[in-house]
Amino acid sequence: MKQLQKLLNQIESHIPHHEKANEQVSQSTIGWQLDHSLLVINGVIEQLKNSNPDHYKWKFKWIRTYIQITNKIPRGKVRAPKLVRPIETATIDELKSKLELARKNISDLDSLNKNNYFTHPFFGDLNLKTTIWFLKLHTKHHLKIVNDIINKG
Repeated sequence: MKQLQKLLNQIESHIPHHEKANEQVSQSTIGWQLDHSLLVINGVIEQLKNSNPDHYKWKFKWIRTYIQITNKIPRGKVRAPKLVRPIETATIDELKSKLELARKNISDLDSLNKNNYFTHPFFGDLNLKTTIWFLKLHTKHHLKIVNDIINKG
């Protein structure tokens, strides 16, 4: 969980730049990238908490295996599901509130069963360990975009 907490610290450090954008990197602002990352973290962990570990079923998914091997999400290939797509630009206070909820949710992961799961639209059911891998990968993906917006702007 320490790696996820470190990623949240990085998100927090970028909040002051939430309005910055660079269309050569992304159509979205830094605030959108941070908001989306926090919506994913909080939404996924809520699904984990509410899942029944007895219903977890592993299935082979070639796309999940490919992403696990490369440990990289290709840019611009997939649109975020509506549930985790920010509608408006979040304020600094809204981002901080979502960040604090994410910190709490991440600390709750230790109390979950190893077969609590969330269902990813492409990867299928991900148990606790695989979900933590996904959350780290997804958050790093969006932090790279944030860094590119800052460095190429």
